[in-house]
Amino acid sequence: MNGKETGGALKDARAIRIWLWSVAALIFVMVLVGGATRLTESGLSITEWKPIAGALPPLSEADWSAEFEKYKQIPQYRELNAGMTLAQFKTIYFWEWGHRLLGRLIGLAFALPLLVFWLRGALSPRLRNALLAVLALGALQGAVGWWMVKSGLVGRIEVAQERLAIHLLLASVTMAAIAWIAVGLRPPADPAPSATPPPCAGARALLALTLVQIGLGALVAGLRAGYTYNTWPLMDGRFVPPWEHLAKLSPVWLNLLDNPTTVQFQHRMVGYALAALALAHFVSLFRLAPGKPPCARARALLGLVLVQIMMGVVTLLSVVQLHVALTHQAVAMAVLLMATVHARRLSAA
Repeated sequence: MNGKETGGALKDARAIRIWLWSVAALIFVMVLVGGATRLTESGLSITEWKPIAGALPPLSEADWSAEFEKYKQIPQYRELNAGMTLAQFKTIYFWEWGHRLLGRLIGLAFALPLLVFWLRGALSPRLRNALLAVLALGALQGAVGWWMVKSGLVGRIEVAQERLAIHLLLASVTMAAIAWIAVGLRPPADPAPSATPPPCAGARALLALTLVQIGLGALVAGLRAGYTYNTWPLMDGRFVPPWEHLAKLSPVWLNLLDNPTTVQFQHRMVGYALAALALAHFVSLFRLAPGKPPCARARALLGLVLVQIMMGVVTLLSVVQLHVALTHQAVAMAVLLMATVHARRLSAA
């Protein structure tokens, strides 16, 4: 988006912004429901992908029994939930069904207004293409979600953590893209940057590193790495675990994805790096334009990053209690949104 396509130069700009922020809010909720689905081990309770028919849950006891029998055929039931009652199965089923239903609702909430605004002639060609790209991301997200679930149906009791990370990153990128577009529909309010390098470089670096950290967090969740080394700031008495613990898998690069020690350690270190970058970015803007909106946003972003680190520590110390872990994930999404808004506003200056 450029200045010629923002604000009053675009028909129905305010309505489009409200629509986009509403969809971003739905994705925010979707991520939290997905987190709860993972933490409650519910993600494999539906063993088939039925984009249309699957919108309805089982409606009779016979249907419930049939779904339960399908679940009993996968390794997770045999190795983790053997002896589960039908009532217990219904609980995990509804988590996964709710997650999928919310995904369908988000698709409709995006696609139908997009069609309406398009037919009204309210979209410039540039905006239309950007929104179509977001729609494609959403469709890809559904396919990746099923690809992720399939990885846990044979030969293992959970989904592959790298596929979980890709699934979460796609949702995060989609939410950030929608926020980026929505912010771009407002005229720039910040003064043009005069620093060298411009402060928007630091803001974009923060946005990129936030996405990296979210992906690493998904690896931690997928490997259940948060249930180990439940101390802070040390891991088993050391700030840096022994090399033989960090590199116990061969080839060495495999440790970045499959070694719980390495995965938790890199998540911690990138968290510290994110806080350091947020602090440096705030200091640079404080020196350049104290009291101005960019400085205020940088301060808010730094505060959110520090809160996120604190929630990560509490999540570890609580041995990943559900409400604490979901709060940790919610703050991560808030950091991502704040980083997106901040980077977009500076880019438009």
